[in-house]
Amino acid sequence: MTLTAYVRGRLAAIGITQPQWWVLHQVLHSETGATRDEVISAQQGNLDVGAGLAPDIALLVERKLLVLDRTGRLQVTDEGRALHQRAAETQRASRTQVHRGIPDEEYLITLKVLQRMMRNAGGGMSPR
Repeated sequence: MTLTAYVRGRLAAIGITQPQWWVLHQVLHSETGATRDEVISAQQGNLDVGAGLAPDIALLVERKLLVLDRTGRLQVTDEGRALHQRAAETQRASRTQVHRGIPDEEYLITLKVLQRMMRNAGGGMSPR
């Protein structure tokens, strides 16, 4: 099982996809909400979803987890906040499971090496 499949499976079990989680997280942590275009633009680097997020955004609005305010910006509803909280807890538990027995130093070295490999292969990953 890949790490992506593991994380996505855990999120699916609580009723959200990983791209939907990214959208909720981004909108929730934006001081003034976000437009659809801002969300899509900000997520371009996440596993090549980018413009493919439009259906996820629409579904979050349909499920009333996001609403459009009078200025056309997406805002998280109370239900969206509750699901975001469950997803955040799921993400923390997933990280704990996946990182078991791996010291932070080794994790950071591995991450930097993988990012360098992606850049070497022509990817646009920037170091963190």
